[in-house]
Amino acid sequence: MIIMSALPETVSGMAPSANRGDIMEEKIKKDDASRAPKSTKPHVIKPEVTEGIGGKVKVTIDGVELRVPYGTTILDAAKMINVHIPTLCHHEDLCVAGVCRVCVVEVEKQRTLQAACAYPITQPIVVHTSSPKVRRARRNIIDLLLSKHYGECYSCVRNNNCELQALAKEYGVDTYRFGHITERRYELDESSYALRRDMDKCILCRRCVRTCIDLQEVGVLEAINRGDETKIATFMDKPIAEVICINCGQCINRCPTGALRANDPSDEIWKAIDDPSKHVVIQTAPSPRAGIGEEFGLEPGIPLTFEMNTALRRCGFNKVFDTNFSADLTIIEEGTELILRLYNALVAKQPVALPQFTSCSPGWVKFIEHFYPEYLPHVSSAKSPQQMFGAVIKTYYAQINNIDPADIVTVALMPCSAKKYECNRPEMVDSGYKDIDYGLTTRELAQMIREAGIDLPNIPKSDFDDPFGTATGSGVIFGATGGVMEAALRTVYELVTGQIADPDDLAGQVKEIRGFDGIKYKELTLPEKLGPVPDLLKMNKDVPFSDWNWLSGATLKLAVAHGTANAKKVLEDIIAGGPLSQCHFIEFMACPGGCLGGGGQPIPTTPEIRKARAKAIYSEDQAYEIRKSHDNPAVVELYTKFLTDGPVGHTAHKLLHTSYTARGKYIV
Repeated sequence: MIIMSALPETVSGMAPSANRGDIMEEKIKKDDASRAPKSTKPHVIKPEVTEGIGGKVKVTIDGVELRVPYGTTILDAAKMINVHIPTLCHHEDLCVAGVCRVCVVEVEKQRTLQAACAYPITQPIVVHTSSPKVRRARRNIIDLLLSKHYGECYSCVRNNNCELQALAKEYGVDTYRFGHITERRYELDESSYALRRDMDKCILCRRCVRTCIDLQEVGVLEAINRGDETKIATFMDKPIAEVICINCGQCINRCPTGALRANDPSDEIWKAIDDPSKHVVIQTAPSPRAGIGEEFGLEPGIPLTFEMNTALRRCGFNKVFDTNFSADLTIIEEGTELILRLYNALVAKQPVALPQFTSCSPGWVKFIEHFYPEYLPHVSSAKSPQQMFGAVIKTYYAQINNIDPADIVTVALMPCSAKKYECNRPEMVDSGYKDIDYGLTTRELAQMIREAGIDLPNIPKSDFDDPFGTATGSGVIFGATGGVMEAALRTVYELVTGQIADPDDLAGQVKEIRGFDGIKYKELTLPEKLGPVPDLLKMNKDVPFSDWNWLSGATLKLAVAHGTANAKKVLEDIIAGGPLSQCHFIEFMACPGGCLGGGGQPIPTTPEIRKARAKAIYSEDQAYEIRKSHDNPAVVELYTKFLTDGPVGHTAHKLLHTSYTARGKYIV
């Protein structure tokens, strides 16, 4: 564990090493290569050398001749000329598998059919993608998959969004040529708060295995047994809740069928809505608003924030609140905690756990609990925005509206399946009640809206409800990787320097933390002349300083990581005493792309879809009149009327902060 009694030289105002940033940038680029094992990565000539001798290879696909970079797969070459080849095990986020064989094609002079997703083009070839032999083979494969596929499509959560169902339609399946099982072979695994596993719908594509091992580096799932007995299982075939699953739901997002799904509480929510004695409130996070349109046929990147507010009221929710409010609250609490850690390390010379890690991603929190429990002191004690909001609703909101907290049902619309687990953590009851009663994913809310007969894209817009209807652009960008860091900097930089920080100018200064690089690094130097300590911080009488002189000219070192495979790289670098061990603040998100790529978001997910959602989030940020968390009048009012001992004060610490559990990786 890195417990620092003093900070790196740059924080005491000394100049940073001349090439530290360059070294860090080079390291990140090197480390950010594909996680796929070398055996499953085709060798592709880099674009800058494809014009040399042997750089490009001729291929003829269905009579169309083209030249492609050496090592390009047949599948990728076919995409270049808009030739459709069906797939099941292939996914843009994952390494090559070639196990489902649905993508087989005929290559002249090859004895057998070849898997297009795994066949690298290294010499001139002629390919036929829809010959009679190919069509028969694909139909046989699909029929064989259906013969072991238990259940009926109309009762499946993936009905009309199932890749196997779509292929069956594409290839004219109208009968079960090889039979169809009518009884379950496997028991449903409903042990987890976050997800459910139905192995009778599994087609053994191993996408979940590759997601868990290669994309996230958690390794909960693997194929066991051989031949007809093969199945996807956990360690010793234990229930998913009893192993080291972090509940991120990335396996759900990449499953082509209904074998994996989130644990849906919508029936319980409908029951609460229909109960006149219950006051049902919902908070909505920014990422679902950027993605829910995809569930209604819109292109990715079209937000439906205010249409969704109207839909939620029509569904019967009593109040619709904006999670961006509590995101702003999180920035104040987490930022104050960071400042206090820096002061204690620099001035008070106390042992302090630095860098400070963010805590708003529950998948990341569970990852560190299992894999690096000795680093839990580095994790901010601030709850996530979801949980902070729940605690405020069942205390302050209940009080000012004279409602018994026992009669309030709190629902959180989140992009994340791990949020379902988070709201059921035993730590999350500081209000005296369960802070959040139900976590609802984007997909699940879309189903509720359809069930209510609402055409979401074509209904009137409406605003959020008071007293938590006012939010800022800082809360919005929480949904994208780097957003929490940028939001924190907007507030901390302005509060410390006393200078008005234009969000766009600041974004230009810290542009390195935006985007989808796996690990991002930035150094930010504060000016010599700093402002007065703001009144908001002075509310906390235990704040041990009255000026910012101790931060004059300091250089803050910051990092951002998304996806737990990248989180692992960061933590291993810290353990080794590498450049990232010198950071002061690191943002971690469990899901690739951040919350916008969460396990509860619309299916499918691809890098391009995630980029479109990010664009929508940053566009919403631009549209907000207030874009800095500390300028949110609703947050200021909350401190003035309720959290009167200020940020990280006694009341705030009781309701808005928590601790976590060192779990480790050993299973009893």
